[in-house]
Amino acid sequence: MRKLNFKKIAFRALIILGVLFIVAAVSFFAFRNMALQKAIVKVSDKMARDYNASFTVKSASFKGLSGIEMKGITVVPKNADTLLQVEQVTTSINLSKILLGDVQLGTLEMTNGYVQLVKKDSLGWNFRSFMRPNKKDKEEDTDTGDGYADRAYRILTKVLNLVPTDMKLQNLALRVNDMGRKVNLNMQQLRLADNKLESTINVTEDTITQTWKVNGMADPRNRLADLKFFNTDTSRIIVPYIQNRYKIKTGFDAIHVNLQNMEMDGGELHIDGYASIQNFMVNQPRLAVKDVVIDNARFDYHMLFGDDFIALDSTSTVQLNKIKFSPFAKFSVEKDTIYQLKAHIPKMPAQDFISSLPNGLFTNFEGMEAEGDFSYNLNFLYNKNKPHALVFDSSIKKDGLKITKYGAANLAKLNTEFTYRAIDNGRAQRPVIVGYGNPYYTPLDQISPFLRKAVLTSEDPSFFSHRGFITEAFRQSIIKNIKTKKFSRGGSTISMQLVKNVFLNRNKTLSRKLEEILLVYILENNRIASKERMLEVYFNIIEWGPDVYGIGEAASYYFDKAPSQLTLDECVYLASIIPSPKTFMYRFGEDGNLKGYAQRHNKYMRDIMLRRGLITAEDTIAQSGKITINGRGRGRLRLNERSIFVADSVQIDEFFKNLSKQAF
Repeated sequence: MRKLNFKKIAFRALIILGVLFIVAAVSFFAFRNMALQKAIVKVSDKMARDYNASFTVKSASFKGLSGIEMKGITVVPKNADTLLQVEQVTTSINLSKILLGDVQLGTLEMTNGYVQLVKKDSLGWNFRSFMRPNKKDKEEDTDTGDGYADRAYRILTKVLNLVPTDMKLQNLALRVNDMGRKVNLNMQQLRLADNKLESTINVTEDTITQTWKVNGMADPRNRLADLKFFNTDTSRIIVPYIQNRYKIKTGFDAIHVNLQNMEMDGGELHIDGYASIQNFMVNQPRLAVKDVVIDNARFDYHMLFGDDFIALDSTSTVQLNKIKFSPFAKFSVEKDTIYQLKAHIPKMPAQDFISSLPNGLFTNFEGMEAEGDFSYNLNFLYNKNKPHALVFDSSIKKDGLKITKYGAANLAKLNTEFTYRAIDNGRAQRPVIVGYGNPYYTPLDQISPFLRKAVLTSEDPSFFSHRGFITEAFRQSIIKNIKTKKFSRGGSTISMQLVKNVFLNRNKTLSRKLEEILLVYILENNRIASKERMLEVYFNIIEWGPDVYGIGEAASYYFDKAPSQLTLDECVYLASIIPSPKTFMYRFGEDGNLKGYAQRHNKYMRDIMLRRGLITAEDTIAQSGKITINGRGRGRLRLNERSIFVADSVQIDEFFKNLSKQAF
């Protein structure tokens, strides 16, 4: 028996493997361009089928072992302007990742191209077809069975893999033409090499020309980034487009974005980093009248994604100038759909808080000084399936807190005689003296007790016991607003109405509402004015009819009486018109008597007062619910009788009917 020659067998095996490798390599290089063309055709077919757009490439070929070069790339939606055009793209792909079914770009060079977003009145945006996900992709996304963590990790990994480690982009533009509103962002160059990124972007809009810079570190494979975005001439960057489109003027000196960590750990995705902005400015009519400016802001975020929740961890921090707080937010669908929000401001000097408020947002606090410290906690939880179990808890702890100097809103003037001017449709009305210089001024003890009780019943039953706010009223307001998906109900107390009328304008802005909340807190919790004095001022300034201010004028205008002489029915009527005093005449019919729904509403108020022990059964004797307007206001009724306002009376009747149903 012949002995086996292992050396010869091994040598022949190596020759066979070598031949097979050469055949495979030749086959790969022979057919890869064919495969590339087939892939382009597949993409083109998908574009036409799913997005009603043409995708063309003039030429495409492999370059070297793993490089691909394409020229003349265009995407043109049907019957619309060209969406994308690039002269040349050269890229390399990680072959080992391809074998594992993943696409990871190694290098990328792109030259001379643009993305063009065009909106025309009759056709809409030229990218509209790409905004509707096709049915197949939608089914694949929802049928995976993955939780939020897996889906987020998969998407982010795909995106980061498409960011090459070596990139050079030149002369690429983003052009926006929104029915004549034009913006052009031209990237002169972007270079990413050795994890260092540099980019220069020229921005033009109308008469504005800016040059933006982006510098920093970007390491897509290790999921790290540290980038700074700023203007080359050190002036504030003005964000284009949104001012012309949405009337929002905004800008900043610099933005710093950092990604420190992105990893899966125990089935949860952790994303950590921070973002900061300097000299941020925003101007929008519904936010504030002036520019709102935040000198410095920083957000250190720690995001968590689980199978059935997304959360901002409580170890995150937000800093606005010297104000620093810890937020917590969570969206969960484990059993019910639950939204949760918490915020904690640790003990801090009150003066640091006041001086850190954004300029332009709290104009009435400018110049205010305080001493002492405070801390704050907010707890909010909303279960979509159990809306009435909503949790809303807002609390502040004071330590020697005291206002030593007022700003523009001098709350102490409530204790003195002052001149009040209501604002109606942006115009200051005639001056009304709140004090004995006004012949109609009425001290609280000279106002009918029935009126005091009726107004408190309808406007603020717990006025004498709360400190400016009613937590339950806020809670119910939030529930109602969430259900209706709009701000359909407020939670204003008499304290809030007083501050709004005396110290603030009537601008419907977020700024005014925030100032109202803070001023009410200061007024009530520092006992600047007594409850009795606040109520007295309230009765003497609120509007009771067309150009009728204060209860002294109102009693004369409607009944030709002094406030102390008003009957129970007259008081209930006056309380009922406070929400809409200018349209009081629509509560009356052609015979001069209150309409049926108005009488029922007033009876309902009397019954509540009776049940609460505010009035007695004897007080209701001879009170039929009918009233007679015999003061100057009767002239308005005569106008109504002659049908000058009849065209709108049906709608206004419906308004008051609905108001009476919702009032309690």
